[in-house]
Amino acid sequence: MPQFQDAPVHVRVPATSANLGPGFDSAGLALSLHDDVVVRVTGSGLDVEVEGEGAGEVPRGEKHLVVQSLRAAFDRLGGQPAGLEVRCTNRIPHARGLGSSSAAIVSAVVAACALVADGDLDAQQRLDLADELEGHPDNVAACLRGGVTFAWTEGDRPRAVRLDAHADLAPVAFVPSTTSSTKTVRGLLPATVPYDDAVLNASRAALLPHALTVDPALLMAATEDRLHQHYRAPAMPETADLMLALRAQGVPAVVSGAGPTVLALTMSEGRKALLGERGGWRVLALDVETRGAHVVRNTP
Repeated sequence: MPQFQDAPVHVRVPATSANLGPGFDSAGLALSLHDDVVVRVTGSGLDVEVEGEGAGEVPRGEKHLVVQSLRAAFDRLGGQPAGLEVRCTNRIPHARGLGSSSAAIVSAVVAACALVADGDLDAQQRLDLADELEGHPDNVAACLRGGVTFAWTEGDRPRAVRLDAHADLAPVAFVPSTTSSTKTVRGLLPATVPYDDAVLNASRAALLPHALTVDPALLMAATEDRLHQHYRAPAMPETADLMLALRAQGVPAVVSGAGPTVLALTMSEGRKALLGERGGWRVLALDVETRGAHVVRNTP
């Protein structure tokens, strides 16, 4: 049985956007919108409180995703504590394509590692567990490591590399009031795609790292996709319309993850033109979060 820290652990995790156009299930970007999770080991029981996004909607017991992920991480670390107190302050919108489930999973993995005094998981083991819990590595890799990430599976293990985004990259998220289900929209994807579409996506995905990190002038070409976005459009027509409208204006816009949020990959000097009221959408000016999930020190 592991030895547990007496003090609470406060973990901050970023929102993430996955796919970024052609990088289906591989490309990820950490964003400056955060959830905060404080976990304390107690003598018995389970006490969960949730503020902000999802409050009053998500379960507050063993079925809470942070709790389920804590349990999995503690099992991996050697055993369960007698009791837990979990406090979640959520700012990442749920079921909008901004990585809320990945944030919950990653916060728990990082918190569990910090709470165990005589054990830890290394970076690869944390990615292994987060991928196992989430089912795919793109969002969890960006949430764990920050910046721009590209993830893949090698054998039966997830792998990821992290890159620094271009300094002038200034994303804007257009978040609707409607939600989407990753499982539902994934079910709209065909079993096969035309060869020409596969070739186009391969070329754009190859260009995407360079455009995001070195030459953002190439982002319009680098974010072109024929693999998934238009197949999902019938499930979120307003999202598809906004993305296409922005791209027609020369703005590199993509569906964020499984949607329905639209992410515009603008530059600092062009972002202001996209801000302001837009009926039916919450417009968020975000930065690329260079720091992934981390423990916040000096928690009372």
